[in-house]
Amino acid sequence: MKKILIQLDTDNHSSSFDRVVAIDSEIDHLFSYGQVTPENVTGLVHGAMFTRGIDDLKNTAIFIGGSQVSKGEELFNKVQNTFFGPVKVSVMMDSNGSNTTAAAAVLCAGKHLSLNQSKALVLGATGPVGERVVQLLASEGAEINVSSRKKERAQQLCDRIQKQAPKAKLIPCETSSEKEKREALEGVNLIIAAGAAGVQFYSESE
Repeated sequence: MKKILIQLDTDNHSSSFDRVVAIDSEIDHLFSYGQVTPENVTGLVHGAMFTRGIDDLKNTAIFIGGSQVSKGEELFNKVQNTFFGPVKVSVMMDSNGSNTTAAAAVLCAGKHLSLNQSKALVLGATGPVGERVVQLLASEGAEINVSSRKKERAQQLCDRIQKQAPKAKLIPCETSSEKEKREALEGVNLIIAAGAAGVQFYSESE
């Protein structure tokens, strides 16, 4: 039985990065689709569900990617809701590498700190990786300074996460000025920088 991975990307073009990684994982066939939305995904999911017997569905999987975490989550929920009973396949959502990168960072931090007793500062929190880091830290019980260059964006993220996790301890903060940067560091024992490659949030002197 050949192993099939179905790549569903919310962007116009399916990610070449994700396709290379998928090929290197030694799957037999990769089906890639771009511009996938909750409104047009049902047929693609049915194609994965109804072409193999239940015992063979373990050889089919769906990967959801794209540059926007929120769109990836919507698509992931729609895919999950399309399954019924045992007629389903494995699904992974990793929009913009947010899940794998964030999970690795939080796992590493958890080896050195008790996260439920920590106060963290997440830099670049409103990006795809930062958003996932905040969600994971919140689920571990950490108090989190959620930073962005604009406080309203940080507040929007906090509001969105607290709808799903009302007990999350989130503090929106802006880090566009030196004063704000210093305030964001107060009482913090964990810093995770989740910005784009090459972005420097603080200098060594700060």
